Amino acid sequence: MKISGNIVDVVKNEIFPGDIEVENNTIISIRKNTNSYSNYILPGLVDSHVHIESSMLTPSRFAQLVVPRGTVGVVSDPHEIANVMGVKGVEYMIKDAKSVPLKCYFGVPSCVPATDFETSGHKITEKDVEYLLENGASFLAEMMNFPGVIHGDKEVWNKLELAKKYNVPIDGHAPGLRGEELEKYASGGITTDHECFSIDEALDKIKCGIKTQIREGSAARNFEALHPLITREPLNTMLCTDDSHPDLILAKGHIDRLVRLGLAKGYSIFEMYQVAVVNPVKHYNLPIGLLQEGDAADFIIVDNLSDFNVRTTYVDGKKVAEDGQALFELSSSDVINNFKCTPITLDDVKVVAPVDNPGLRLMEAEDGELLTEQTIWNTSYQKGEEIQSSLDDDILKIVVVNRYREAQPVVGFIKNFGLLKGALASSVAHDSHNIVAIGCDDESLVRAINAIIDTKGGIVATDGNEEKLLKLPVAGLMSVEKGEEVAKQYTAINRFVAKMGCDMKAPFMTLAFMSLLVIPSLKIGDKGLFDVNTFSFTSLFVDDK
Repeated sequence: MKISGNIVDVVKNEIFPGDIEVENNTIISIRKNTNSYSNYILPGLVDSHVHIESSMLTPSRFAQLVVPRGTVGVVSDPHEIANVMGVKGVEYMIKDAKSVPLKCYFGVPSCVPATDFETSGHKITEKDVEYLLENGASFLAEMMNFPGVIHGDKEVWNKLELAKKYNVPIDGHAPGLRGEELEKYASGGITTDHECFSIDEALDKIKCGIKTQIREGSAARNFEALHPLITREPLNTMLCTDDSHPDLILAKGHIDRLVRLGLAKGYSIFEMYQVAVVNPVKHYNLPIGLLQEGDAADFIIVDNLSDFNVRTTYVDGKKVAEDGQALFELSSSDVINNFKCTPITLDDVKVVAPVDNPGLRLMEAEDGELLTEQTIWNTSYQKGEEIQSSLDDDILKIVVVNRYREAQPVVGFIKNFGLLKGALASSVAHDSHNIVAIGCDDESLVRAINAIIDTKGGIVATDGNEEKLLKLPVAGLMSVEKGEEVAKQYTAINRFVAKMGCDMKAPFMTLAFMSLLVIPSLKIGDKGLFDVNTFSFTSLFVDDK
C-alpha cells in the first residue's frame, strides 16, 4: 500500500511532500517527492491516561468513537471496573478491547479499594498485581494512596516493588502534594501525575522526576492552567483526558480536541505532537508507530494543520476510520455485574436535628472540579425536627448507598448544584461505585435511588413526575449500546437536568466525584462523611464528638 501527502515528521521536526509504503502492517519506506498536496499525514494520537469506563462505554464501543477522531492508542487504568469486579473486570476490559483496532494498553489498578474507608466490590491484592503484570499489563496504574507511600505502608510498597521487578512505569495521583512529602512520594518510583492544578505544583513534581499529564476531560479541565508546560517542560509533559463522557467526544473530539486547543494558542504542530504522541509512546514503551521507517503503520490524515480535522485513521496499515465513521464491525459485548442491595425507604434518608440550631458540615462542589470545600451550615432547626434540603440556599441532600450489601445509607448535605426540583442518582460513583444521589426532596431521592437499584446500574434524573434513565448493565458503569446512542441518551438526560435548574456542564460527572475519598476536601462514602485533609471520618453535625 502507498499513501501520499504532506508528511509531518515529528521526530525530525520537518514537513515535506512524499510517499509512504506499507507492507505487513509496517512502514517500509518514506520518500520525498516534488508533488503538491492539500492533506497532511501524521502519527496517530495517544491518550496517556484514561479510564475507559468513564465514557460509559465498553472498550470496543469507546474505540468506535475515538478511532475516527485520530486516536490509535490509549494508556488505560481499569480502576473503575476493578473496584466492582476485581481481576475479572480487568480481564473483561482486555478481552473486549482485543475485538477492535484501537491499541489499548491496560495497567494494573494499584489501589482497589482506593481506601479502607469505603466498601468496594473487590480488592486487588499483591498477588493479583503480580498475576496481571506476569500476563502483560503495561504499567502500575495511579498510586492514589500517597499517604501509604509516604508513611511506608508495607502492602503499598510491595506493589511498587513488583512494578520495578517487571520494569514497568508507575503512574501517580497526588493532588496538591508538595515539599518533603512529595519527595518521599517520588522516592517510590512514581513517574507521572495527572492531578496538578497549577504550574508551580507541576514544576515541583517534575523536579522530583514525576512527569505531568495535562488533563482535559468532562469534569476536570486543567489545560488552560497548565498549557505553558508544553514549551517550558516539553519532554516532561503529556496530554490525557482521564474521564470523558461520550457526548463530549462525539461533539468536540478526543485527543484531537486537545491538539486543537494547543494549536489555537499558537503552539506548533511539533510542540503539540511532542506531548500528545511522542512522550507517551516513549514513556510507556508503546509499540505505536511514530511515522518512521520500520514503525507500525499507525497514522492519520488531516485536512490542514490549523483546523486539524481528522479525515482518515490507519492502524497497523489498515484503514479503520474515514470521515468520522469507524470502518470496523462491533461484536456483542458480554454483561458482567455486581449489584446486591435492595430498595430503600423514606426513613433511610431521614436526618433529625440532635439539638436546637445545629451546625452541619457542608460539602461545596464546583463545576468542572474534583475538589470540594468544607463549610458550616448554621441552621435554625429545633431538636427532633427533620432537616431538609434548602433550595433558597442551594443546599441539597446527598446520599450514598452501599450497592454490594445491605447497609444503612449515609446522608449529608451539598451546595452549588443549583437543582430546583427532583433528584439525580448514579451507580458511577468514584471510586468504589456505590450509588450516589442528590435531591431537593426525600421522595424524589428515594425514587431516583430505587430506579438505579431496580435496573442494577445506570444514571437517572427525576423531576418528581417524569424520569429519564440511562441503563449501564456492565458493572453498573458501562452500556453495551453504540457510542452514538449512549451519547444521545446522555445528552437528553443532561438537558432534562438543566430544566430542573442545574447549569453544570457535566452534573453527573461532578456528582460521581463527590464520593472520591482521595480528593480534598470533604467527601461522602458509604461508611460516612470523610475529611480528606485529615484522612479520617468526621461527623455531619459540628457539635458531635
